[in-house]
Amino acid sequence: MKKALLLVDLQHDFCLNGALAVPDGDEVIHVANQAIHVFHQRGWPIIATLDWHPANHKSFAVNSGGQIGESGLLNGLPQIWWPVHCVQNTHGASLHEKLEQQQITTLIYKGQNSETDSYSAFFDNDKRASTQLHDWLTEQNIRQLVIMGLATDYCVKFTVLDGLELGYQVEVLAAGCRGVNLQPTDSEQALTDMMEQGAKIIQLQQL
Repeated sequence: MKKALLLVDLQHDFCLNGALAVPDGDEVIHVANQAIHVFHQRGWPIIATLDWHPANHKSFAVNSGGQIGESGLLNGLPQIWWPVHCVQNTHGASLHEKLEQQQITTLIYKGQNSETDSYSAFFDNDKRASTQLHDWLTEQNIRQLVIMGLATDYCVKFTVLDGLELGYQVEVLAAGCRGVNLQPTDSEQALTDMMEQGAKIIQLQQL
């Protein structure tokens, strides 16, 4: 059965010197390129998601009066206040320059509603709006996903959990994920949460 590779938010702002740099985030680009090569050889689709925020996004601490890294409420939902990042059409929002972008089949944009954050590649956090991802996968008759990217404890985790809830078989490419780790064990806990909901954690050689 055909699988799709889902590359989550491999953007400059989440990598070295980015506005919301994930520790060792750059290390996943090499892993992503290896996975891209495998999927391209098999004729399987490769999807990249992009955090794509308007400058007035209310998850940004500066727009909501919060302190970066602290928690609050945004429209009734728990919210981490983030630095300004991945603003539409900026360098920080673009895919990492070392990513083999020419092999990517389609792009999925998320986080465009200034009133709510969007960790998952499928839905806004309030679940009121969805991206094009599920419809696209349905049109392609794809029910199996290999997911990797940034960050393990936020956008990867919620993408995986939503994918499982939608009925996809999900494998998480562990070497291709890195976490924010506001708490030291956040990424480890995220992987546990994903496994408990039915995701399979795999390594490159298992692709």
